[in-house]
Amino acid sequence: MLLSLSLVFLFSRSLVIAAAFSLFVGIFVVLAQRKSESKRSSEIQSACPEIIDHLISGLQSGLSLNESLVGLSLRGPVATRPYFEDFREDVYRTGDFMGSLERVKSHLGEPSTDQVIEALLISKTLGGAELINILRLLSNFIREDLTLRREILVKQNWIKNSAHLSAGAPWILLLLLSTQPATAASFSTTSGIAVLISGLIMTCVAYLWMNKLGQLPKPSRVFSGKL
Repeated sequence: MLLSLSLVFLFSRSLVIAAAFSLFVGIFVVLAQRKSESKRSSEIQSACPEIIDHLISGLQSGLSLNESLVGLSLRGPVATRPYFEDFREDVYRTGDFMGSLERVKSHLGEPSTDQVIEALLISKTLGGAELINILRLLSNFIREDLTLRREILVKQNWIKNSAHLSAGAPWILLLLLSTQPATAASFSTTSGIAVLISGLIMTCVAYLWMNKLGQLPKPSRVFSGKL
């Protein structure tokens, strides 16, 4: 924010316009951080089919379920390795396999990973004669769901692109016009400041609304253990 304040002030010589731009940048930095959290969620969900493939491969090669899960800390998807490293250390420290699985499920915190781990918990409790078949069926279901969601997201990308363009275009125009002393002087008045504040609020509301329209609803965590 301070960097944007300094750069815009040097460009426009208007402290008011520079302050408005710094607020604009600050708000969108916060929104970008929220987007990074959404990216983390997407990476974990996308890794689920690969996790299942690793588990099936391990079980078919004669490894126990415990060994197959521990192996995910070394050979599993990069996005989920830290979680299974914690699982490995937790199992070795406590010896409580079921409790460690519940904890890694909580840490991953995604509907698709909940489904995988619940299948493992049930097989551990009731017997795992059909575990590989169940995992294959679950893998197909998750893959179909991910494919469908990706297709919808691709078609809705134009909404997000429109939001970015609509939010940034007026401020880029203002930045160009602010090189004129008359423009800078106009926005330094009380009415000019009011226009900037109103524009900032409306830009943020419109941007959030457009992104909301282009966002798919997140599936609920049926197996989260929370009512």
